[in-house]
Amino acid sequence: MLLSLLPHSGRSLLTIRAVQTLNKSYHSPQMAKRVAVVLAGCGVYDGSEIHEASAVLVHLSRGGAAVQMFAPNIDQMHVVNHLKGEPSEEKRNVLVESARLARGNIQDLSKLSVKDHDAIIFPGGFGAAKNLCTWAVQGKDCSVNDEVKAALQAFHSEGKPIGLCCISPVLAAKVLPGCEVTVGIEKDNKYPDTAGTAAAINQLGCTHVSKHVGESHVDKKNKLITTCAFMCDAPIHEIFDGIGSMVQGVLKLA
Repeated sequence: MLLSLLPHSGRSLLTIRAVQTLNKSYHSPQMAKRVAVVLAGCGVYDGSEIHEASAVLVHLSRGGAAVQMFAPNIDQMHVVNHLKGEPSEEKRNVLVESARLARGNIQDLSKLSVKDHDAIIFPGGFGAAKNLCTWAVQGKDCSVNDEVKAALQAFHSEGKPIGLCCISPVLAAKVLPGCEVTVGIEKDNKYPDTAGTAAAINQLGCTHVSKHVGESHVDKKNKLITTCAFMCDAPIHEIFDGIGSMVQGVLKLA
């Protein structure tokens, strides 16, 4: 079909084999950046924020990345009825719930190998602050899940980029001393939780950098790329654009 659009005299210059070769060169698995995405459940109040996770995956797909998703095989801190916004009595597993977002194609975080990936990304949602660490209840004095901590340290040690959005940059603030992250704009009503979170980040010896929702911040020294996402009360397309900026930064450094 492509050949039919070319002038007859030029068809010999672009054979079917040449087109196939070009397609192979642009889409070859050998050229794709291998990115691990770590989920924390399914649903904003007790797991990964679904829109953020989806935005990460869309932008990675558009960037030609090869993606593998992971989640820790642990119980959630609790389960929240998202219709009522109230905790329920049931128990759910983070890996099992994350499989909903991953369409079943997900692995236990314990199997993540830094050698098999060029970068790692952590979407936000309360699950990042409840299941991947205990920031939601302990703030800056929280503990980080051992497997999450090990993954962050491994990628950082290898000089491989780490992307985080929404509340998940606090993971880096706890694990990587002196790093720079953003969770939005301080002292702005559109970012209701940013000031307190930024203050806690600074108290940990890290630096909070104010960035608008459509932007990301790059800590070049530590290869951290962060964006505030739903830490801002913004239209979803602005959240999507900011996550796109973060993903592009990760792929650029990978």
